[in-house]
Amino acid sequence: MAYVINDDCVACGTCISECPVEAISEGDIYVIDPDICTECGTCADVCPSEAIHPA
Repeated sequence: MAYVINDDCVACGTCISECPVEAISEGDIYVIDPDICTECGTCADVCPSEAIHPA
């Protein structure tokens, strides 16, 4: 299952540059496209607010 970003997201942008398949979109709360996500977990590893988790 793809990773998801919850309401703890502070839209800092750290995860976007780490995603190897560019599955993350900017917004008030960032969003991961489940059709593109490869479940590598890199985004979750770098998230300072721990807002990214497996779905």
